[in-house]
Amino acid sequence: MLSSDLVLRLRIEALYAEYAQTIDDDRLEDWPGLFVDSAKYRITTRENHSNDLSLAMMYCDGRGMMSDRISALRLANIFEPHAYCHLISCVRILDCRSDEIRARANFVVIRTMQEGNQTIFACGRTFDRIVEADGRLLFKDRLVVLDSRQVDTLLVIPI
Repeated sequence: MLSSDLVLRLRIEALYAEYAQTIDDDRLEDWPGLFVDSAKYRITTRENHSNDLSLAMMYCDGRGMMSDRISALRLANIFEPHAYCHLISCVRILDCRSDEIRARANFVVIRTMQEGNQTIFACGRTFDRIVEADGRLLFKDRLVVLDSRQVDTLLVIPI
């Protein structure tokens, strides 16, 4: 029988995998469904995070804003087509309470442009607050901290 700690870790890793594959498979309309209704999603830099600055390169307050962002991406934004491949590692559970789990992980996102060029687009870590709703783990708060303060092109697709 698996211990409850191991089961929890496997469930969190499954949430991270589902998150990455939702973006990598271009199922972006499903992305907001990985969050609770009132969730926050932010992308910031290591420098801002270290200095407790709240400026975010991408900010969504609630599922509605996330859905609007995807609609804009699909209908209004003009950008060179590309795809992401997320690599997630070093998953750690920082704290586990009855109402919330705090976890973090490292990530690398490889971007492939339409003509085939590949580059490391972003790397850093995520700091997550996760809750259980209807038997499923969902993000309550996801803070993506980029190692670099520079993004070489428009940040359109969530990381």
